[in-house]
Order: sequence, then structure tokens, then C-alpha cells
Amino acid sequence: MRYINDLREGDRISGIYLCKQRQSAVTKNGKPYDSIILQDKTGVLDGKIWDPNSLGIEDFDTLDYVEVMGDVTSFAGALQLNVKRARKAAEGEYHPEDYLPVSGNSTEVMYTQLLSFVNSVENPYLSRLLKMLFVEDKEFLKSFTGHSAAKTVHHGFIGGLLEHTLSVVRLCDYLAGAYPLLKRDLLIAAALLHDVGKTRELSPFPLNDYTDEGQLLGHIIIGAQMVHDLAGRIPEFPAVLEQELVHCVLAHHGELEYGSPKKPALAEAVALNLADNTDARMETLTEIFQGDKSKKDWLGYNRLFESNLRRTGEV
Repeated sequence: MRYINDLREGDRISGIYLCKQRQSAVTKNGKPYDSIILQDKTGVLDGKIWDPNSLGIEDFDTLDYVEVMGDVTSFAGALQLNVKRARKAAEGEYHPEDYLPVSGNSTEVMYTQLLSFVNSVENPYLSRLLKMLFVEDKEFLKSFTGHSAAKTVHHGFIGGLLEHTLSVVRLCDYLAGAYPLLKRDLLIAAALLHDVGKTRELSPFPLNDYTDEGQLLGHIIIGAQMVHDLAGRIPEFPAVLEQELVHCVLAHHGELEYGSPKKPALAEAVALNLADNTDARMETLTEIFQGDKSKKDWLGYNRLFESNLRRTGEV
């Protein structure tokens, strides 16, 4: 099969892809068409079926594996597929692992490394809370290790939530060693827990989309509630410690306009915000540069970074 990240404008393709989304719409002239999003493990591709009632377009729906034939064009600076033929593929015609984006790192290795940080927390209350979630709760662990960290932008792949959390914990571990002001146990616990709400904010793959709970509450509030509920199951969990831990989760996006219900008031909350933002931005840059196959030095203006991005020259 031709992977999406290998496609170029002008290509004619015929292959099987996961239909992540299909929606019907109408042009300005009143002509019906279908807009689809195709996916494989390397990325996504917008597609248009300009004549959905033609004989070459058979019935298929969102989350079906679909054999499509069409021409790769460019629209508004992005590749788009003009679909000429489409049919739902039968089981055995495809391998699901070819269509779901997966972390390049071993889940088992990442979890073992994460567990070493869980075991490094000495405070008995924080240690108990972390082990209840990251050791004993097998249903949570299955969701956590298989989840993405986002629908788009960064770590939007299977294992992405685990990979992002581990990176944030590593950064926080460094900060705790570099700045004695920081209480390491609180910071490491907060780093481990900061995005646990994403296991309920986003649905599992292949959909990887916002749940009703995610739309209504968001992962920060969901995560804070999860931490509060866990602390409530531990006898004599100190109220102040719970408040500090929950505050770090609530404030980890740093600014109200970025979704944080609270701005950081604790040194540990500031450090967590810096670590979270650092990993998110560096992973976003990694995905931007890896995803651009033009090999040009200048990639153009990026709205997230509000800058014209350039590849670093060879040393």
C-alpha cells in the first residue's frame, strides 16, 4: 500500500485506508458531495467525493476500511484526494496495524520506566495513590497505555499519552534536582497524574475523538476529579496535600486562556506547566519537521508558533 506520508500532488492511488470521518455537504451551487478523512499509521488525508451517487461509490461509513481510487491534488496548501471509486473492504483485505498511528517506543519499556518513577515517590500517601492507579487498576492501565495524548497537535498516536507523561516526568525529575525549592514527591506525583483525565476525554482508537464527558468537562477537570476520588479512598489522606496535588493538575496548562481553571500558585505547579509545555512544543516541532517531506529549509508560517519555521543547518 501507499502510505499517506509518501503521497505527492499528482499521484493517482488505489488502496485501502481507514475512513476516520465521512460527512455529507452541499456546494454553493447546491450540488451534494461527501467530505471524508482517510487515515493510516503515517497520517491523515482529506478527501472529496464530488459525485456520491455515481456507480463507482459503494456504501461505506465512518470507521470502515475503504478501498479508494483517486487523484491526489492540493488545496489551500494541503494534499487532498479526489475520490473516483470507493468500496468497503472486507476483513482479510487489510491489516489494522497499518492504519493506526503508534508510538515508535515500546509500550512495555515506557511503562517500566514510568513505574520506576512511581516507586521513587517516598511520601506514603502519594505513593499509595499512584500505585492504586498505575499498578492496581488494570482497566485504567489498559486505557492509559493505549491512549493518545491529543486528538491533534502532539502525541496523537497509540501510546502517545504514556510517552508524553514519561517525558514530562523526566523533565520534572531534572527540575526537582536542579531547584531545591521544589518538593520532588509532589512534583513527580503531579507529573504522573496531570493528564490522566485524557483517558476519559478522548475515545480509544480508531476514533480518537472527544467523548461527551470530554466536551463538557475537559481532561483537566476530569483529572482533578479522579485525583480527588482516589485521595478519598485513602484513610487520613492530608487535606492540604490533596489540595496541592489537585491544584497542580488544575493549573498545568499555565494560563486561563489555555484551559487552566487556575493559574499556578505553587512552585511545583509552575514547574509542571513548564515541563508540560516544553514536551508538547518539542514533540509538535518534531512531528512538523518529520511530516514535511519537501526537504526545504523554510517550512513557512506556523500559527501555533507564530513564526516562519526553518530547519537547522547541517553542522
